[in-house]
Amino acid sequence: MTQFLPALAGGLLIGASAVGLLYWLGRIAGISGILWGALSGAADNLWRWVFVAGLLGGAWLFHALSGVHYPAPSQLPMWQAILGGLVVGIGVKLGSGCTSGHGVCGIGRLSPRSIVATMLFMSTGIATVYLIRHIL
Repeated sequence: MTQFLPALAGGLLIGASAVGLLYWLGRIAGISGILWGALSGAADNLWRWVFVAGLLGGAWLFHALSGVHYPAPSQLPMWQAILGGLVVGIGVKLGSGCTSGHGVCGIGRLSPRSIVATMLFMSTGIATVYLIRHIL
């Protein structure tokens, strides 16, 4: 039960921020698109930097106040983490969005494209974990 409460709180905060961003700015809370727009110097990028700062600051604040390292630090070698990040980044560009844009916001808006994209990346993730843990 104690692991359920942080997940519930996090989910509620993610949902509230997605709804707030859509309501106040008319923008979809797709993190990859927000970060890409901030880094590429989009004309309206102040809100993007504030959003990214809130993501990083919220995680830092949680760690600072609770003293809990959640999730646990990765045991992967650095090169594997970097390679995984690059593969995910390529997938995000090919899929025109990430789990937050398609999975959280797109499904909430009943977007057929987002529903298909979410089904594809979830099934690919499940298949990859199964392959690595049970076959390799």
